[in-house]
Amino acid sequence: MRLDISYRTRFAFDAPVRESQNEMRACPVSDERQQLLSYRVIVEPSARMLSFTDYWGTRVDHFGVTDTHNALEVTAEASVETQDPPPVSTGPPLETLKEAEFRDEHEEFLKRSPHTDWNDDLAQAARSLAEANGQDVAGVAMEIHKFVGDKLSYEPGATEIGEPIADIAAKGAGVCQDYAHLAVALCRSIGIPARYVSGYLFSSDDRTGSIDGDLVRVQTHAWFEAAIPGLGWLPLDPTNGLIVGRQHVKIGHGRDYDDVPPLRGVYSGPGTPTVDASVEIRRMDPARPPSTPMQPSLLRTVQAPRTRQQHQQQQQ
Repeated sequence: MRLDISYRTRFAFDAPVRESQNEMRACPVSDERQQLLSYRVIVEPSARMLSFTDYWGTRVDHFGVTDTHNALEVTAEASVETQDPPPVSTGPPLETLKEAEFRDEHEEFLKRSPHTDWNDDLAQAARSLAEANGQDVAGVAMEIHKFVGDKLSYEPGATEIGEPIADIAAKGAGVCQDYAHLAVALCRSIGIPARYVSGYLFSSDDRTGSIDGDLVRVQTHAWFEAAIPGLGWLPLDPTNGLIVGRQHVKIGHGRDYDDVPPLRGVYSGPGTPTVDASVEIRRMDPARPPSTPMQPSLLRTVQAPRTRQQHQQQQQ
């Protein structure tokens, strides 16, 4: 599926701001399930862009506006080709999770983090799911995925950023970030490495994942990936009860939301901002060429210095 994405965020300040420094993680990755075709960032007021890849493998676009301004608008435009993953096969037994090499490789995705700090009740719920559904790692991950979808109801505004995951589970309501954090916490509590994923979802309704037409206006989305020994990462979307497929566009992953926030920044001045963020995704004809130019690769080739003779030849 060919998708064109426009992610726009506008800050309007009620008093002039002297300076703002920002980091954006909005660029889709290229992997075995999706291919980035084009990407660009537009900032108003204009600002110099510094792009790099962070520790988790996510592209980060850093920009600062040093002139006094009352508003800041940033738009990330991307074109990506997606496909469905291979069918989920039967995974290895749970005992394989104890292998030292596997645990060392996934150590960072086995530990508690600020948004996935489970309690005894959540750990017991995960153990019960594992005991009731056999000894297959992939099967248990799927059961956790279904459990979270049944446990929470989708209610925007029901939770706040930083609210403990145990409290969210007890409340039984949240948004896609909460679904992903709860699934990650349950997996890690029984030794299944899991990571939080930030991305976009081509869907007319975040509650169901349904599609109505070729153009949708949504917000950024989140899901999780569970590590299956010998098979790799299994991506699951508990908010919509879906195995991640061609509707999903991955930006990046980390231990939890704090590792892959779409936009984060600081500013200097007395102004208080009003924030308006939205995502527009259009399903395109694959024969149509990319609508935006590809930015230069972040992987720059280091060239040997030119000799005086080579420099003179170039000037002629």
